Amino acid sequence: MIVGDDDQSIYGWRGAQVENIQRFLNDFPGAETIRLEQNYRSTSNILSAANALIENNNGRLGKKLWTDGADGEPISLYCAFNDLDEARFVVNRIKTWQENGGALEQCAILYRSNAQSRVLEEALLQASMPYRIYGGMRFFERQEIKDALSYLRLIANRNDDAAFERVVNTPTRGIGDRTLDVVRQTSRDRQLTLWQASRELLKEKALAGRAASALQRFMELIDALAQETTDMPLHVQTDRVIKDSGLRAMYEQEKGEKGQTRIENLEELVTATRQFSYNEEDEDLMPLQAFLSHAALEAGEGQADTWQDAVQLMTLHSAKGLEFPQVFIVGVEEGMFPSQMALDEGGRLEEERRLAYVGVTRAMQKLTLTYAETRRLYGKEVYHRPSRFIGELPQECVEEVRLRATVSRPVNHQRLGAPIAESDTGYKLGQRVRHPKFGEGTIVNLEGSGEHSRLQVAFQGQGIKWLVAAYARLEAV
Repeated sequence: MIVGDDDQSIYGWRGAQVENIQRFLNDFPGAETIRLEQNYRSTSNILSAANALIENNNGRLGKKLWTDGADGEPISLYCAFNDLDEARFVVNRIKTWQENGGALEQCAILYRSNAQSRVLEEALLQASMPYRIYGGMRFFERQEIKDALSYLRLIANRNDDAAFERVVNTPTRGIGDRTLDVVRQTSRDRQLTLWQASRELLKEKALAGRAASALQRFMELIDALAQETTDMPLHVQTDRVIKDSGLRAMYEQEKGEKGQTRIENLEELVTATRQFSYNEEDEDLMPLQAFLSHAALEAGEGQADTWQDAVQLMTLHSAKGLEFPQVFIVGVEEGMFPSQMALDEGGRLEEERRLAYVGVTRAMQKLTLTYAETRRLYGKEVYHRPSRFIGELPQECVEEVRLRATVSRPVNHQRLGAPIAESDTGYKLGQRVRHPKFGEGTIVNLEGSGEHSRLQVAFQGQGIKWLVAAYARLEAV
């Protein structure tokens, strides 16, 4: 006897072959197939959507899930303006769930790539909403992010001993433990930082030839990066440091899904620096110092304790075998889900669809799918089309959520309609305003409504900036 579900075979990148199940009847002609199709978890609407989705795959053994339960609510579909709007929407929906008596732990946010968690984590932190990443670590706790931040910290402050220790031999550059022991001992004996101790030892020619050369090159690299990137925009500086430090090349050599995930996380760090904006308390800091302070605060928050009621965040792969009353699947866009790698490599699209099937069937009562018209990836703004998986769902099972007014966007204006001239917050296109930090400017764009309202303001000498209307602190001029 064998037990398996070909529709949930999602580990091809680990060597699993769905064909082993699909060929079983050919290999063992006398075998009997017993289909377990009655479902006790999900509503009828959710099961109908899952059935319609997976029917687009070829070569299936075939089954159709059904339930004696109620039809349930339709699947909600939300088109966000960008990834920040997407995260805000999800958090607001969870707030409503909680206000109506639901527990946070009954809510799960599923995503295709680990790197997508960063924006969601920030939105949850801003809402003071506890969360837990299932089967993984928070964004700023991940190894590759700590490595990159340590380089940035050392560039900002050569006397940061913890940063020095983490990256002095990452990637490996021939600085061994014996050399570092000498540096540490000198640091203790002379009451110097590790950077200062290294400099003194090099001056005194107290280190072995090859180790001394490697340490010298490392210190020259840090000095050069600091000098050459100081006046760059923060995201450009971050991208340059990740590349020139050798971190990107090191993780590119790590094969498979794990290496790809690390690269995606590093690219998301570049996006984070591009999206970063000052708070009032950061005004006296340089951009890099302000961002490092922000990252340290987020890293210090820690995940929710095991006993604490908390939102569950996880990749779609990690969600297999779990169930939740309320499920959000975010980033349902071409190039995100299905992933660009799956689209580029023939034969992987059907596994992506099986992964979508797994995600949909995690929901017990309520399923929400979201996609963004634009999102920051690799430090750049990228435009995506809705995933083909959305188009494969039965229309009668899906209800589109409309929270936003028609807005002006930099693409496809015929489809999107004319820009709005006035938002429900009272701001108008062309209005002159004053910001406590950026000074005077003119509103050049309005987007969204209510708590989703955002303003694009062209400030004199400060450039064009997007501001959330509710927190913009603007005065009419």
